[in-house]
Amino acid sequence: MELSTIALFLGSFTLRIGFFLYGIYQDAHFEVKYTDIDYFVFNDAAKYAYYLQSPFLRDTYRYTPLLSWLLVPNHYFKWIHFGKMIFIGFDLLTGILIVVLLDCTSERRRKLLASLWLLNFMVITISTRGNAESVVCCLVVLTMYFLKIDNFVAAGIAYGTSIHFKLYPVMYCLPIAVFIYQTRSRSSSWFKNLIKIGISTATTAAALTFWMYKLYGYEYLDNAYLYHFYRTDHRHNFSLWNMLLYLDSATLKQSSWPKLAFVPQAAVTIALSFLLDNTASLSDLMSILFFQTFTFVAYNKVCTSQYFIWYLTFLPFYLQDTQISRKKGLFMLFLWVASQAFWLSQAYLLEFKGKNVFFNIFVASVSFFISNIWILGQMVEDHRIRNHSLKVKKSE
Repeated sequence: MELSTIALFLGSFTLRIGFFLYGIYQDAHFEVKYTDIDYFVFNDAAKYAYYLQSPFLRDTYRYTPLLSWLLVPNHYFKWIHFGKMIFIGFDLLTGILIVVLLDCTSERRRKLLASLWLLNFMVITISTRGNAESVVCCLVVLTMYFLKIDNFVAAGIAYGTSIHFKLYPVMYCLPIAVFIYQTRSRSSSWFKNLIKIGISTATTAAALTFWMYKLYGYEYLDNAYLYHFYRTDHRHNFSLWNMLLYLDSATLKQSSWPKLAFVPQAAVTIALSFLLDNTASLSDLMSILFFQTFTFVAYNKVCTSQYFIWYLTFLPFYLQDTQISRKKGLFMLFLWVASQAFWLSQAYLLEFKGKNVFFNIFVASVSFFISNIWILGQMVEDHRIRNHSLKVKKSE
């Protein structure tokens, strides 16, 4: 490993420790806390787990019990911040795996792209505030690493564990299957590999779920999984559906349309799986996973800043081969940030100033959605043009 790469890792570690220590200071001296409120939920659930009770005794704990087990050291060592160090560890491991998986010819470009995760203040803030998204991101990228080294059983174990932690990675099963199928011209054992990863994924996810069910019964299934299908979170939410959910929550008889909101989301994410062809590389697969995740978050009924790191995990792999000009890329970034800023400004007026800006929030949500869909369209078109150019070159 080059000295400059080690310096990148040390710099990213130092940044995270700095944010972590500042967070402790802010929690102690400011009214607005740095620590994510969900972290206190994790910590309380871990306390129940530490005393061999159900973590679901803590109201609003809606996650796998494995997450509460990860934070049991908080209570063993009597230090509430121990769990944040665990999340930071997963965060850094994700960055290391990204460096390993990037196949840029230029070492400088590899480090620059890896910095989009390792030196990203949004990613750093989310993990140091005590948000657990880094665990799932790490498991998903670990799945890609095992695919790279052709260890399909290990890939399935990592992938099945990620699905157990969060349901959203299940959408990756189709593009992964398509990718393995498309390698048939390069590997005679493609079907065997597909069976390996399929069985190990299903076995791992089912075994973990059954284990948790045996320990905690129906309350585990209801809180960790079923709740996410009928939840109607209309606060602190960038989603296009945000205001409609808010209005629907005020009616005595709630409408059935929220149950159908996933239909366009599912249709687009499934369609994106078939952008892979028989020349697809692992980087192409991760570009498709980036498009899928970007689409899933944009269309989701609940859309918050912490969900953005789900697709930021894959951003370096899309960018390493992009043909989008720097000028256009900067405009796309500006549009993404500006549409968020518009929404946040209106949310501030509502939450902290008590102003009636509900219509403005609706307009901001629509603007954010349209901006995201336009950006997605530009990236998909860029991917299509690049693949077409590669096919033409190979045929010459």
